[in-house]
Amino acid sequence: MTNFKTVNGKKVAFTEADVAFMEAEQAETLAQAPVLAASNARQERNALLAATDYTALVDATLSAEMTAYRQALRDVPEQDGFPSDISWPEKPE
Repeated sequence: MTNFKTVNGKKVAFTEADVAFMEAEQAETLAQAPVLAASNARQERNALLAATDYTALVDATLSAEMTAYRQALRDVPEQDGFPSDISWPEKPE
Protein backbone atom coordinates (compact mmCIF):
# COMPACT_ATOMS: atom_id res chain seq x y z
CA MET A 1 0.00 0.00 0.00
CA THR A 2 1.22 3.48 -0.83
CA ASN A 3 0.91 6.31 1.63
CA PHE A 4 1.01 9.96 0.68
CA LYS A 5 2.52 12.69 2.78
CA THR A 6 3.08 16.36 2.13
CA VAL A 7 6.76 17.20 2.13
CA ASN A 8 7.80 20.79 1.51
CA GLY A 9 4.38 21.52 0.09
CA LYS A 10 4.42 18.61 -2.38
CA LYS A 11 2.46 15.37 -2.22
CA VAL A 12 4.95 12.48 -2.08
CA ALA A 13 4.25 8.74 -2.22
CA PHE A 14 5.80 6.46 0.40
CA THR A 15 5.56 2.72 0.86
CA GLU A 16 4.69 1.31 4.26
CA ALA A 17 8.33 0.29 4.62
CA ASP A 18 9.39 3.89 3.96
CA VAL A 19 6.97 5.19 6.57
CA ALA A 20 8.08 2.58 9.13
CA PHE A 21 11.72 3.49 8.49
CA MET A 22 11.04 7.24 8.89
CA GLU A 23 9.07 6.66 12.09
CA ALA A 24 11.86 4.50 13.53
CA GLU A 25 14.42 7.14 12.57
CA GLN A 26 12.32 9.86 14.21
CA ALA A 27 11.93 7.76 17.37
CA GLU A 28 15.69 7.24 17.52
CA THR A 29 16.29 10.97 17.10
CA LEU A 30 13.84 11.76 19.91
CA ALA A 31 15.49 9.15 22.13
CA GLN A 32 18.87 10.84 21.58
CA ALA A 33 17.60 14.31 22.54
CA PRO A 34 18.34 13.93 26.29
CA VAL A 35 21.82 12.59 25.52
CA LEU A 36 22.56 15.57 23.28
CA ALA A 37 21.14 18.02 25.83
CA ALA A 38 23.34 16.51 28.54
CA SER A 39 26.38 16.71 26.29
CA ASN A 40 25.67 20.36 25.48
CA ALA A 41 25.18 21.19 29.16
CA ARG A 42 28.46 19.50 30.08
CA GLN A 43 30.26 21.44 27.33
CA GLU A 44 28.88 24.70 28.72
CA ARG A 45 29.83 23.68 32.25
CA ASN A 46 33.36 22.79 31.08
CA ALA A 47 33.73 26.17 29.38
CA LEU A 48 32.63 27.95 32.57
CA LEU A 49 35.14 25.94 34.59
CA ALA A 50 37.90 26.65 32.07
CA ALA A 51 37.15 30.36 32.34
CA THR A 52 38.03 30.18 36.05
CA ASP A 53 41.02 27.83 35.84
CA TYR A 54 43.39 30.75 36.28
CA THR A 55 42.03 31.16 39.82
CA ALA A 56 43.10 27.63 40.75
CA LEU A 57 46.76 27.86 39.75
CA VAL A 58 49.41 26.69 42.18
CA ASP A 59 50.53 30.23 43.02
CA ALA A 60 46.98 31.59 43.37
CA THR A 61 44.89 31.46 46.51
CA LEU A 62 41.39 30.32 45.69
CA SER A 63 38.69 32.25 47.53
CA ALA A 64 35.98 30.32 49.34
CA GLU A 65 33.41 31.81 46.95
CA MET A 66 35.34 30.69 43.86
CA THR A 67 35.87 27.24 45.36
CA ALA A 68 32.12 26.94 45.99
CA TYR A 69 31.32 28.21 42.47
CA ARG A 70 33.65 25.71 40.81
CA GLN A 71 32.22 22.88 42.91
CA ALA A 72 28.68 23.95 42.03
CA LEU A 73 29.66 23.79 38.34
CA ARG A 74 31.03 20.29 38.82
CA ASP A 75 27.77 19.31 40.53
CA VAL A 76 25.54 20.55 37.67
CA PRO A 77 25.03 17.03 36.20
CA GLU A 78 23.78 15.85 39.62
CA GLN A 79 20.87 18.34 39.68
CA ASP A 80 17.39 16.83 39.63
CA GLY A 81 16.35 18.63 36.42
CA PHE A 82 19.54 17.91 34.48
CA PRO A 83 19.83 18.33 31.52
CA SER A 84 16.54 20.06 30.73
CA ASP A 85 16.27 22.30 33.81
CA ILE A 86 19.61 23.56 35.08
CA SER A 87 20.20 26.11 37.83
CA TRP A 88 23.54 27.61 36.83
CA PRO A 89 25.53 29.02 39.75
CA GLU A 90 26.50 32.68 39.70
CA LYS A 91 30.16 33.46 39.22
CA PRO A 92 31.57 35.39 42.18
CA GLU A 93 33.18 38.77 41.61
